[in-house]
Amino acid sequence: MSGSLPTAIDARHLTYRYGQFTAVDHVTLRVRPSETMGLLGPNGAGKTTMVRMLTTLAPVQQGELHVFGMDARRQTTDIRSNIGYVPQQLSIEPALTGRQNVEWFARLYGVPRAERSDRVDEALAAMDLPDVADRMASTYSGGMVRRLEVAQALVNRPSLLVLDEPTVGLDPIARDGVWSQVRKMQARFGMTVLLTTHYMEEADALCDRVALMHHGALRAVGAPEVLKARISKVSPGATLEDVFRHYAASDLDAASDLDATSDLDAASRLHDEAASPQTPGSLREIRSSRRVARRVG
Repeated sequence: MSGSLPTAIDARHLTYRYGQFTAVDHVTLRVRPSETMGLLGPNGAGKTTMVRMLTTLAPVQQGELHVFGMDARRQTTDIRSNIGYVPQQLSIEPALTGRQNVEWFARLYGVPRAERSDRVDEALAAMDLPDVADRMASTYSGGMVRRLEVAQALVNRPSLLVLDEPTVGLDPIARDGVWSQVRKMQARFGMTVLLTTHYMEEADALCDRVALMHHGALRAVGAPEVLKARISKVSPGATLEDVFRHYAASDLDAASDLDATSDLDAASRLHDEAASPQTPGSLREIRSSRRVARRVG
């Protein structure tokens, strides 16, 4: 599938300002079809604004953005029909059943009436929700709610799935459940996945590459293992959290400066070859399989 598709996300010199404050500062980023890309950074780094532009919820003020070859300035409707989006804030309607929530999104996405019932069943099954589909969503646990939101985002069979901190507040078992189902759907349909998360272990296990933002600019882009190796001289046995701290250390030590508007040096763009596709499973299993793949590949 990836061989016949244009670049999933092609962002060039994207800049977004709120008045005098620059939230996204000349970001250039390319994401390959079927890749899982993690967008990381401290609070206030510009991740959510970047996601809002990628999902056409915020306009492109400066620079260029194409999603699977579609121009984000002129083809917003086409882009929206090809993406699924799970925002940070809960997006379910608790007064509806799980099935009714997914049906509602199917209508919003314009899924043809003749296909709607099958698509809803497919999305619910993908997130392992058929047994509770006819219960009121207000009775769902936190993990079930998040899986329902992913089902809503999958009902239109998106080419790009955007997940903005989808597992925040979930216990480890619930987090594993969400990611296991997402990986199954990705393996089945070849979706590209862009996710933001503050869980470095999660990003390390799931992402082919990560892009680290700080003060609106990209500081590093690459496979987790490559970025960890890059700082190994100053931090032997480095983890992805060490990489995070390395590129944002000065302001993590002074958290009050996270929203400053000072100028930054141009972001370094350190691209590497994509890692091999992963098989579904828990975070521990995914991480293990990725390490084996890197050793033999």
